[in-house]
Amino acid sequence: MSRFVGWQHCPRCAAPLETGSFGEHEADVLHCPACGLVVYDNPAPTASALVVRDGALLLTRRAREPLAGCWDVPGGFIEPMELPEQAVRRELLEETGLEVDVGRLLGIHTDRYGDGAATLNLFYAVTVAGGREQPADDVSEIGWFPLAGLDPAIVAFASGREAIAQFVAKA
Repeated sequence: MSRFVGWQHCPRCAAPLETGSFGEHEADVLHCPACGLVVYDNPAPTASALVVRDGALLLTRRAREPLAGCWDVPGGFIEPMELPEQAVRRELLEETGLEVDVGRLLGIHTDRYGDGAATLNLFYAVTVAGGREQPADDVSEIGWFPLAGLDPAIVAFASGREAIAQFVAKA
């Protein structure tokens, strides 16, 4: 389901929006016949970190919806013109107080952010380089979980569960 369901008026010119083929777009797209705006329901990019130390994986407990109270892989949405590796460093510092070195890209997984936008999620191998570990921003708790026997089902989002399962299988 599109996150634009229910949009009735163009955010640029306030004319009524239409859904259907438009110009070179053969698929049904939301568009404004008055000003030509086409609204794409592209996935929002995220960047996350699989941080392993002494055989344990760092997970963070979500302080906000969606899925508040659940464990999650630390990371977040990539800001405009920000590289994914920069987003990982920024998000880890904001959420955990940790400065990190970003390693190789481990995988790319699709998902949904709760009931909302589709997401395109990039997962990186990350090592702690410094900082002071402390939950902040949208994180209420930080936990280290032994990789041996870790059940990915405790993780909030399917993309995180998939990334962890893929990582453990290759370890």
